[in-house]
Amino acid sequence: MATARDLMHTGCTCVKSNDTAANAARMMAELDVGSMPICGADDDKLHGMVTDRDLVLQVMAKGHDPETYTVDQLPQGHLFLADANEDVDITIAKMKEHQINRLPVIDQGRLVGIISIGDIAHRMPESVTGDLVGSIKA
Repeated sequence: MATARDLMHTGCTCVKSNDTAANAARMMAELDVGSMPICGADDDKLHGMVTDRDLVLQVMAKGHDPETYTVDQLPQGHLFLADANEDVDITIAKMKEHQINRLPVIDQGRLVGIISIGDIAHRMPESVTGDLVGSIKA
């Protein structure tokens, strides 16, 4: 049985909860990613996720100053997670059901990695990947 831990990639960079939206955007640009986990200012406990879309729609479009607006001020919906030891079929089912491209992986409340469609594509049969991609709308 493969687990989320087996497929995830580690070494995730977090934006801290007290970082500004501008800093989050700079970090995303530097890392060439469209989303990042939000971790506590003093720990690696996962608080949420921030996306480039969040920054545009919740900060810029609403006239907030990205140099002072912090990521912990962003509205957060339900945070979907994968437990590091859960069966990868459960992880994939969550991604399909909730149309999620990237899912944070936690172990005892701490962020240990991210599992993405790309991670699944590299390690699972093509039929699994095709089904997952087909179920997630752009």
